[in-house]
Amino acid sequence: MKLYEVGRSSIREAIKKLAMVGVLTVQQGSGTFVCDHQQDETIDQKLRRAGFDEINAVRRLLENEIVRLASLNYTAPDIAEMKRCLEDRKQAINADQLKACIDADIAFHIAIAHASANSVMDDLYKSFTSIIRESFSKREVKGIARFAMSHHLHEQLFEAIRAKKEKQAQQVLNTILENNY
Repeated sequence: MKLYEVGRSSIREAIKKLAMVGVLTVQQGSGTFVCDHQQDETIDQKLRRAGFDEINAVRRLLENEIVRLASLNYTAPDIAEMKRCLEDRKQAINADQLKACIDADIAFHIAIAHASANSVMDDLYKSFTSIIRESFSKREVKGIARFAMSHHLHEQLFEAIRAKKEKQAQQVLNTILENNY
């Protein structure tokens, strides 16, 4: 309290939050202890604590295979859904609606994951989107500009998948991920 010049309630609140995310363990009567992150931390906690570069590396690994499989396995309804999401993304950019743009961008990538015809990858990607959404919100201080600048790349990705050009689709995806800083 003296070091940070804060009241007792601020310290209690900080301890409570650190305990909720698994950094501290509070044992009544014994004290408060720092947790061993290596053993007690869940994958979700590790992902939420990870930096943008780490998240982007996982995203690259996962989406490269998803894009490859989608290029080979998509159905007509999959293509229609990807196109709809891409149109929603463009409308949100034009309307300068950041949340709608983030939602449409994530929906587009989920549609690609679904088109992969690999239910495990589809589910894994869907669960990973909460982490992607968090990284977008941390990074999007410039508003919608990053999404607008990459929209043509998303259109190219869609066209490559639709043309069943898996290598080209992966190259476009990598360009998107290299420039999403």
